[in-house]
Amino acid sequence: MKRCHWVDLKSQIYIDYHDHEWGIPTYDDQMLFELLVLESFQAGLSWLCVLKKREFLREAFDSFNPVKIANYGEEKISILLQNKNIIRSRRKIEAMISNAKIFLDIQKEWGSFSDYIWHFTDYQVIKNLDDNLKTTSSLSDEVSSDLRKRGMKYVGSIIIYSYLQAIGVIDDHELDCFKY
Repeated sequence: MKRCHWVDLKSQIYIDYHDHEWGIPTYDDQMLFELLVLESFQAGLSWLCVLKKREFLREAFDSFNPVKIANYGEEKISILLQNKNIIRSRRKIEAMISNAKIFLDIQKEWGSFSDYIWHFTDYQVIKNLDDNLKTTSSLSDEVSSDLRKRGMKYVGSIIIYSYLQAIGVIDDHELDCFKY
């Protein structure tokens, strides 16, 4: 079975992520927040590193519950920074807390984060029709700009493009991939 070229065929976790999650339209706010956190934590690291730590991150971050994370204080940050199983970056952890608060504000404003993120494409999946590798687009620029205006961090256009791919807003499965 042909998969996108970036899938490490020696890694079952990568294969499973590609086959069962990446690029599938996601509307659940809890999953949308989880993937936003994971994408922001990936900055400067490999995606495989993040996937391998995902369960530890889920446990450490209260199942990526934005309400709980928005209320983390210095004591929780200190505990997290001592957890050797997660990505221990104070700046990323503090950004996650701040981003959780903004995520909740967006939910209040839009009714759901899903409605907010999908409105950028009029609730349509953008299907990539070629195999040209992209890392940004006018869409990721627009979403990134809006999130940054709201105060979110670690949401540059490259991270947001990857996020939009992950949540299925942009379908970038390659032409010869069985998921295309």
